[in-house]
This record gives sequence, structure tokens and C-alpha cells, in this order.
Amino acid sequence: MFKCKAAVAALLPLAIVGCSSDGQLTATGITVTRSACPAVGIPASTGDITLFNPENSRDASAIDVVAHITNVRSTCDESGENIVSTVNFEIRGQRRDASGAREVVLPYFAVVVQGGTNVVSKSVSRVGLRFEDGQLRATATGTATGSVLRSAATLPEDIRRQVTRERKPGDPDAAVDPLADPTVREAVRRASFEVLVGFQLTEAQLAYNATR
Repeated sequence: MFKCKAAVAALLPLAIVGCSSDGQLTATGITVTRSACPAVGIPASTGDITLFNPENSRDASAIDVVAHITNVRSTCDESGENIVSTVNFEIRGQRRDASGAREVVLPYFAVVVQGGTNVVSKSVSRVGLRFEDGQLRATATGTATGSVLRSAATLPEDIRRQVTRERKPGDPDAAVDPLADPTVREAVRRASFEVLVGFQLTEAQLAYNATR
């Protein structure tokens, strides 16, 4: 349903903050560590918004305001039964006409996605870009929160051992990716979550972004 610009899951081809797994070299081999904290990203075609005046025009001369989401970062609290990720980001906008003070209110969404395709929850919020008189650019900050059950983000013990066990050079399966096993791959997929943020776009706005 969603596609992102950065390769953590098939769903995420952009900027991802907070990885769900990583590899670490040790003195005796390679170990893999895994965090239950969800990855964070922006689905493709939802990180930018363009407002036109008149609204139904798509001429470059009719572009009124453009804005994009940037500097996405997250903090994760794993201390409770629910793993809570708080996502903070900036929205930077530019308008065509600098005359007069103006506020432009933009809607944005936050979704929690399991396994790359299953939308667990969604919320929609709004943020105001305040342009002062004579100012072409404005910046605002947005925030979103995603909550995941620890039990859902925890791998079964036998799968966790396969994924995280230390692999020493010379071991018969040292170079074998544990995710090559379909059972392991599916268990990791089910336990993998993302928190995705983007502008809540209309069908027309999505179509415009997709064809730029």
C-alpha cells in the first residue's frame, strides 16, 4: 500500500530513521542485534505538497505554496508493554507571493505498518505554516506517535537465536543469510514495524506528485 524511499522493507524505498536490525563485527565473528523499535520513514510521493491558485490548475504559473517534510527523527521507549515511537520532523514551505502575513494549514498523517503492508493504525494531524509579511519561506515542526505491542514486535525465541547468534569465520553456514530460510524471513516480517509520516494528500495531489 505504501512505498518509501529507503530500503528497509519492500515498502520503504527514502529516509529511514531507526533501523530494526544491524550487524556488528566482534573479535570472533559476526553477531546480529535487533531492536523492537520500528523504523521511521516517509512514503514515496507523500513528502511534498503543492497548492495551486486557482486550485484546479496545474500550470507552473499557478503554483501558490509548496512544502516538504525533512529532518525526520525519532525516539523510542521500549520500557513498557507498548513500544512507543515519537517522530519529530520539520515542514519547510515557500509561497509565490510574499505580500501580507498568511498562515497555511497542512494536514499530515502517521501510520503504523506491520510487515510492510498491514496498516495497524493511522492518525491525521495538522500544522500551520506562518508566513510573515514580505517573507517567502516559513518553517514549522510536526510530531507523531506510533505504538506497537511488545509481544507483536518480539521474535519467537527459536527464530531470535537463528537471527542473532554469532557466526564465526569458517563455520559451514557463516556466509548464509538466516533470512534465506522462509520460516525465519516470515517471522521477521511479522515482527517488523514502521512508523510512516507524510502529507495527507488528495487523489489529485498524489497524481501530481507521481508525475513530477
